[in-house]
Amino acid sequence: MEPKRIREGYLVKKGSVFNTWKPMWVVLLEDGIEFYKKKSDNSPKGMIPLKGSTLTSPCQDFGKRMFVFKITTTKQQDHFFQAAFLEERDGWVRDIKKAIKCIEGGQKFARKSTRRSIRLPETVDLGALYLSMKDTEKGIKELNLEKDKKIFNHCFTGNCVIDWLLSNKSVRNRQEGLMIASSLLNEGYLQPAGDLSKNAVDGTAENPFLDNPDAFYYFPDSGFFCEENSSDDDIILKEEFRGVIIKQGCLLKQGHRRKNWKVRKFILREDPAYLHYYDPAGGEDPLGAIHLRGCVVTSVESNPDARKSEEENLFEIITADEVHYFLQAATPKERTEWIKAIQVASRTGK
Repeated sequence: MEPKRIREGYLVKKGSVFNTWKPMWVVLLEDGIEFYKKKSDNSPKGMIPLKGSTLTSPCQDFGKRMFVFKITTTKQQDHFFQAAFLEERDGWVRDIKKAIKCIEGGQKFARKSTRRSIRLPETVDLGALYLSMKDTEKGIKELNLEKDKKIFNHCFTGNCVIDWLLSNKSVRNRQEGLMIASSLLNEGYLQPAGDLSKNAVDGTAENPFLDNPDAFYYFPDSGFFCEENSSDDDIILKEEFRGVIIKQGCLLKQGHRRKNWKVRKFILREDPAYLHYYDPAGGEDPLGAIHLRGCVVTSVESNPDARKSEEENLFEIITADEVHYFLQAATPKERTEWIKAIQVASRTGK
């Protein structure tokens, strides 16, 4: 009987021999992790046994690379994976940890509705707290803050975080708030912006988080960016990044010239409505952008330029300038979710 598939999707994996990062189709089984060069491949490129393995998250060994986690096998081999966004990383980490625990206890993997952080008391759920903090009505308000001739977009101050935790009755006092905020920072739910907060994270203080109006922070998927001595051209360019992120993840995209398919990380923003795509293996700047205002998006049953293995879960975006983009999701459900999200953004965004 084949092991049960628990989770699968695209992750970026660091090579074991060369220090290159490449997108892989990753499958979490009850007893191990298989990774494939493409989703359509029949044989995996490698397999990581989970028995006796340990998992480290967040893994901060690679500087600017965010959402990385590490699996260390019993033979002391390290395997590094990078997710596209925070919730995706946390989903993989929770399931891998549970799979390892089930192997140790001789149990079958079964999902539960809630999971608790191992670093804090059972009364604190960092994931749920993070979602509450991001709530558009009752959460922490994201602002454009100026300091040292720089404008920090989509961020907030350290004392605002502690104030929110107190007003939300998540903590009893500011010292307890510092502990919770530091845990959120260590787990990657918050990111430092500006020299003051970054220096605190890099320092040796007991609490890396600062309850300070001059310390800036941001949510990792908020669309944060910093402007410094921007020209008019820069401001126009940055306008397309001001929209709120409503969906993100990896999809296959067909090239316009060679018609080849490559994995790309997509970030969908509304108002203004843009779909930016990136090299998932690295790079902060997008490879391209699709302006969605007035676009048409539909599912496609077949693409004359696609191979047989690439004809499933296709959809097409036709922009107002009549540029055609062919994309492929991993599942029918994922395709439907992307189509609906793009349709909403195209109607409401600039």
